[in-house]
Amino acid sequence: MSGALARVVRSGVGRRRVQTIVIAIATMMAVASAVVAGSLMVAANAPFDHAFAKQRGAHITAQFDPAKVSAAQLKETGQLSGVSASAGPYPTTTIRPVDERGGRMMPLTLVGRTGPQSKVDDLNLKSGRWAEKPGEIVLTASFAGPAFELGMVLEASDAAKSPSLTVVGLAISASKTADAWATPAQVSALASKDSPVTSQMLYRFDSAGTKGQIADGRKQLVAAVPSGALVGTQSWLDTKQAADQGAAPTIPFLIAFGVLGIIMSVIIVGSVISGSVGTSLRRIGILKAIGFTPREVVRAYVAQALIPAGAGIALGVVLGNLLAMPLLADTESVYGTASLSVAWWVDVLVVAVTMLIVGVAALAPALRAGRLRTVEAIAVGRAPRTGRGQWAHRAAGRLPLPRAVTYGLASPFAHPVRALALLLAVAFGTVAATFALGLTSSLNAVGAASDPEERAEVTVVASRPEGGQPQPGGRPAPNADPAKVRAAIEAQAGTASYYGLTQDDVTVPGISGMVRASFYQGETGSGRYEMISGRWFAAPGEAVVPTGFLERTGTRIGDTVQVTYEKQTKTLKIVGEAFDTSDDGLHLTMDLATFTGAKSQDFLIEVKPGVSPAEYAQKLGAVVQPLGGDAMANSPSEGESMILILNAMAVLLTLMLVSVAGLGVLNSVVLDTRERVHDIGVCKALGMSPRQTVSLVLASVTGIGVLGGLVGVPAGYALHGYVLPVMGHAGGTNLPPSILEVYEPWQLVLLGLAGIAIAMLGAMLPAGWAAKARTATALRTE
Repeated sequence: MSGALARVVRSGVGRRRVQTIVIAIATMMAVASAVVAGSLMVAANAPFDHAFAKQRGAHITAQFDPAKVSAAQLKETGQLSGVSASAGPYPTTTIRPVDERGGRMMPLTLVGRTGPQSKVDDLNLKSGRWAEKPGEIVLTASFAGPAFELGMVLEASDAAKSPSLTVVGLAISASKTADAWATPAQVSALASKDSPVTSQMLYRFDSAGTKGQIADGRKQLVAAVPSGALVGTQSWLDTKQAADQGAAPTIPFLIAFGVLGIIMSVIIVGSVISGSVGTSLRRIGILKAIGFTPREVVRAYVAQALIPAGAGIALGVVLGNLLAMPLLADTESVYGTASLSVAWWVDVLVVAVTMLIVGVAALAPALRAGRLRTVEAIAVGRAPRTGRGQWAHRAAGRLPLPRAVTYGLASPFAHPVRALALLLAVAFGTVAATFALGLTSSLNAVGAASDPEERAEVTVVASRPEGGQPQPGGRPAPNADPAKVRAAIEAQAGTASYYGLTQDDVTVPGISGMVRASFYQGETGSGRYEMISGRWFAAPGEAVVPTGFLERTGTRIGDTVQVTYEKQTKTLKIVGEAFDTSDDGLHLTMDLATFTGAKSQDFLIEVKPGVSPAEYAQKLGAVVQPLGGDAMANSPSEGESMILILNAMAVLLTLMLVSVAGLGVLNSVVLDTRERVHDIGVCKALGMSPRQTVSLVLASVTGIGVLGGLVGVPAGYALHGYVLPVMGHAGGTNLPPSILEVYEPWQLVLLGLAGIAIAMLGAMLPAGWAAKARTATALRTE
């Protein structure tokens, strides 16, 4: 770039400081929103697959009986045909620790490993360190939270003189091979007659992408060891299915915000750059008059656009990465994946696309200016085309409003293209706000509607089919009498409500394998699923099913289905479709009295306000444990954490998009105010006060704000109505009205006013500048 041309570029960038700053900030926000949305879309695209590949996850996790197969024989199975890698054997047992508050935790699969690194299932140590000596334990990262912190001490069981275990680390296993890890010696020491040590082997196969290939691999393992040595296996496909089902609903949500961000980027960047070049036509004419060629003029003004835009892009990439990191970290903890980071190609793609948009937006008007003759460029650059918008001024003048207001209302019609870009910016900002409000409301409704059994504050385990949990001393605990457990719950101070629940497998004609069924006893209350259609069961012989069951069986509400439970077959009438995503949508819900052999295994309890669930569970546990039962306080589910993360994403992306829209308004008003500075000076000379000047500038965007709200609210409402069902279908379910119909009339009215608020906030600064401008200065300025 020649010296003269470089001076022109530097002068243009420095002279128009406000526009330069607006260009940089608007570009920065647009790029940052695109980076956040893009990185989250990439992270939500099969997060399990990425983590599984990075950790070299186990295709098959196998448990062997060490009494029937030696460690040397197990290591030899790693040389089988088709096995690409193996790890183990690791000693494994099951423990049920007691936390610091005295509450019994759920049974944990404890595996003995000397370190997190391995050829298969290379664990990601999220925090802390690995267990190095007896008395130390590492928990899976799903326990992370206020209730489980590094350094806390657990008792290995509720038996007298049970060993203490200090939590020294949190680790992530994409393969879900264990709930906790300790040294091999510690695992062996914690084993008991009721929970003997087994040997865990982890395998990766050359081909393991289908259930058939997994079955073939399992057959190889069975044939390679003595009969009965293989006691169980876990397929990575089952773990993948559960992880993908949790991630799938987030993808439509992120795509919606990603598309909004891209559209906003195009509108704002294009509007800012085009306006900046368009208002410089007079200066372009002067440059041509002193000898600059059309090509040099084009280069100069494209460079003036690219310099602040380039600075904004660089800052936007940094800001986008900083904003994305905490969201990706939260996504990591919920998905249980390995550490996530912004993909480098997302940054490169956003930078390349934004530079292309900026270049095209600047090139189009610059080329038009380059083709103009010198005199024409100077004449066009001095003022809008004669007569443009006069009809709007005449129409506005008939309104019973102050003249300053009517003058401002008619001003946008002098630049219809700029006004259209401004309208689109305000409209899309309103769309983002409307969509975000509906989305967060729907996600909160999903959290309130899903997994009703997890809403209970306390769970009492009354009995188990396998004979109950062991008592202290290793004696098998008898199954508790449900009637005695109910009596204990009713007698316990602090009980607000409760219901009985048992879950077991049933068979249904037309569905291969077993189907999970939930049998309710008593007044279900808060245990009811949200109904998509139909009603909750009211008597024995009626069933409620989720969307997936209806689709797999080809049934509808009102149809009947045969169900077999423990050799007893009943014909049940489907009376409702429930919002239930558990068990891949193959789930039956019915009254306990439907089958005579069903007995309550659990009791779900709500405590009275002000009662601590942990203390309540501890007191009730002391009563029901001698009966063969147990009580425990429940913790929030991972689904609730995911909803909080999605809400945070929605709020962050909405704020960014609304900010970009406000900057677009600011830029347009600055351009209009600079172009009309002489007219404003004349009006001030005729007696217009500073307050009237502010009214004039604000009125110039009020009409656009009203139209933007009128367009944006219905569009955001429609976007919500489209995206939410897509998210539901990605999760394998329809959605109930309580999740879809979340907008209140007063909210829609306020959202309509949001368009005016965005326009007003963007125009405040230039309105203040115009009001403070001295009359003489304004009259001398062109």
